[in-house]
Amino acid sequence: MRNPTVLASGFLGVNVEMLKRVVEEGAGAVTFKSIGPRVKSGHRNPTVLAYEWGMINAVGLPSSGYKDMEGELARMKELKAPVFVSIYGASVEEFCDVAEAVAGYKPAVIELNVSCPNTKAEGMVFGCSEKLTAEVVSAVKNVTGKVPVMPKLTPQALNIAGVAKACEEAGADAIAAINTVGPGMLINIEARKPVLDYKRGGISGPAIRPIAVRCVYEIYEAVDLPILGMGGVTEGRDAVEMMQAGASAVGIGSGVYYRGIEVFNRVCEEMKVWMSENGYKNVKELVGAAHE
Repeated sequence: MRNPTVLASGFLGVNVEMLKRVVEEGAGAVTFKSIGPRVKSGHRNPTVLAYEWGMINAVGLPSSGYKDMEGELARMKELKAPVFVSIYGASVEEFCDVAEAVAGYKPAVIELNVSCPNTKAEGMVFGCSEKLTAEVVSAVKNVTGKVPVMPKLTPQALNIAGVAKACEEAGADAIAAINTVGPGMLINIEARKPVLDYKRGGISGPAIRPIAVRCVYEIYEAVDLPILGMGGVTEGRDAVEMMQAGASAVGIGSGVYYRGIEVFNRVCEEMKVWMSENGYKNVKELVGAAHE
């Protein structure tokens, strides 16, 4: 990676053309929006809302299914940056089916979305359990060959460091943390009903950054794996903070909403200025600095 910023899954990563734009705007790596085992329409609108301190969403993992993504996956080599592919399933078998197919296109990383808080069949049922998450990781590793596997963890886990350790023992190559917080809810008091059609949704944006930093900090102390830290990163100082907590790279998702697609270049430039002012010569020096 030319820099430590990564487009997080769920924002803009719907096709290769959009990912090219993100790379042109400075992202060090990009992530395809989560791909599932079959066609899934997601939830009805309204699905995304910005509020005073963050965003709430119940998009619901819409996907055309991995078979219909073959054309886009085959074009990954056109991108001048590493490509991560996020996948999900409602069972270990479904995760394996999607992972095996995706691995054939040799992405830089396969991200396992075991932590979505706004679906009924997929997601957090795995991420809240050390045993279940480890089962997914172990099974997927058996079908992906040399392609690195990175589970994306939920802050709703009672012991996220324990889940990360279980993933490491199951063969994970890296850890992504965190997915959105929640589910939460907002109510339109004039209409007397929840603002999202699905009623509940995951919380992202600046409001969750302290939770994400805490999770990354705890995971760093528990495992010897690279960590992709994400959750509320919108400025260079946020990225520095996440890396000092233990992240080797930093995911940016809702930051695209707050600062535009240029957020990747902006964050990198802000990091350079901060590092110069504070005596850092290499971003690797930032990783885990808050643990010293």
